[in-house]
Amino acid sequence: MEKGKLDPRLRLIQQAPIKGKTVLLRVDHNVVKNGQIKDPYRIDATIGTLYAIAAGGGKPILITHVGRPKDKKTGNIVCREGESITPIVRYLEQKLPVKIHIQEFPIDPDMGITHMDKSIESALEDLREGKIGMIYLPNSRWFRGEQSKGPEREILAEELSSLADLFVNDAFGSWRAHASTYDIADRLPSFAGILLQKELMNLHRVLEPERPFVAVVAGAKYDTKIGPLKALYKRVDHLILGGLMYNTFLAARYGVDIAGVSDEDRALAMELVELDREENKILEMPYLVESESTEERIEGQYRSIGIDKVREGGDVKYILDIAPESFQDKRVVDVITTAKTIFVNAVMGLMPLFFEGSRALYRLIAENDSTTRLFAGGDTLQELRNLCPGIYMAGLDDPDSYYFTGGGSVLAAIEQGTPYGLKPVEILMDYRRNA
Repeated sequence: MEKGKLDPRLRLIQQAPIKGKTVLLRVDHNVVKNGQIKDPYRIDATIGTLYAIAAGGGKPILITHVGRPKDKKTGNIVCREGESITPIVRYLEQKLPVKIHIQEFPIDPDMGITHMDKSIESALEDLREGKIGMIYLPNSRWFRGEQSKGPEREILAEELSSLADLFVNDAFGSWRAHASTYDIADRLPSFAGILLQKELMNLHRVLEPERPFVAVVAGAKYDTKIGPLKALYKRVDHLILGGLMYNTFLAARYGVDIAGVSDEDRALAMELVELDREENKILEMPYLVESESTEERIEGQYRSIGIDKVREGGDVKYILDIAPESFQDKRVVDVITTAKTIFVNAVMGLMPLFFEGSRALYRLIAENDSTTRLFAGGDTLQELRNLCPGIYMAGLDDPDSYYFTGGGSVLAAIEQGTPYGLKPVEILMDYRRNA
């Protein structure tokens, strides 16, 4: 398949018979924290699909997930106001000249929304008659069946499919197979939205990069990213790590105790350590920020340390950032400024206390004006926007920059070697189901 071209098996919204039809549109508007929109980029990125539905004469019904309302231990779903879709709707109403109806359903205090009742029927009628511009359903994770595996999942999929004539998936960041991203596509004629197409077309820049290829990855967990990290390691010329992920690697490599790194994670990291001893692709950061606490930033309780302190062994306190002077080191500067492709899914420090490492990294990447810059993930884009607003804004209009709306989605595609193995994408290519 030609670079940057979509798989011809993928069914596109441009092919959908939209006129006069109600369209269930799954988006990834997961941008609300404590009732506030932190960065509207994921919302703005779906405007093209909304226009396409409107231009085609369709009637959109939107659904997204927000946060993690389900308790993993108890299975209870708590529908908190801070994770409602209301701020998203208010933002969209400011951007678009339409009236948006927020649908509500009865909420069980332990199980969330167990059923869609008949209260939505009047809103559906208003939508068809043009009295409202669109309907926005509640947070998909407030529905009991969204992430479950029992009969309640079947019930939700059936209830969602009863609302619409067509399904359009525009939620690249929602790559796991849930009722509103996967099961629904087994019940309605289903198509890829404009944003989803754009994300898929840009993934070739990561999967088939122009070299030298440098990737920067950070995270608060190591165990969940082992597979993608190993797959990425095989593709890169240089890999830069940050966050607890880097702390785990250092603890395993030098056999030291670093506060916050578990023995289990350190053991898991040994495979990457052994791999790097042979290929030496992981770029060591010469200066780190060590802190006594993760709760506060108190003068005298944090300091910049050299990597030699880690190499020498002994106990190391919490490493909460890459010191900005690391990004002035000649080898680090040379690697980043000579790269032809740079992929970033990383906030280097513990935010908002320690931000200097991330800001120094983003600024150094911006100095390379002959590279393709690929940023991925909500936290990464949010901090790029907060710390370097000029660089962020310039990247929006730069053909050599791209902002993926989903960091985990890109890593999953890297692990699989193709974006078309992601379950919600794969099901859009099944002609038997979508005929």
